[in-house]
Amino acid sequence: MRARMTNPAYVLPDGMKGIGAIFKAVNEGGISHEVQELVGLRASQINGCGACVHAHSQALVKAGESVERISAVAAWREAPFFTDAERAALELTEAVTRLADRSGEAVNDELWDLVADHYDEKQISALLLLIGVTNLFNRLNAAIKEPAGATWT
Repeated sequence: MRARMTNPAYVLPDGMKGIGAIFKAVNEGGISHEVQELVGLRASQINGCGACVHAHSQALVKAGESVERISAVAAWREAPFFTDAERAALELTEAVTRLADRSGEAVNDELWDLVADHYDEKQISALLLLIGVTNLFNRLNAAIKEPAGATWT
């Protein structure tokens, strides 16, 4: 399998500079690398982005995450492998990624308060930026049919 084209973020380098700045901000936001990868994996699963599912899964393996946790991300509500803080981040990820599936508010006050119980404003900012940039890459990859296991330059 081959992608239709090079990822637009690399075709237009100024785009990648902007995305790089977002990732830098996320990394300065105070959320762990593992939570970042869990969030990226869940958004990518929802969006059906094979390239990103593969990349986030591999990053979690490299970080030493267990097979149980990685394989259970898609069904995190029914799995005992996640902390309350991770569950809050995964629920926020689903809400922000599935905007069109919501009736009413995308992120209701109950979910917001749950997330705020575990993360401060800087960390919530990092989570929201991460969810947004993951969704961006998921959509770019879906459009160009980026295959799982692709290597990016």
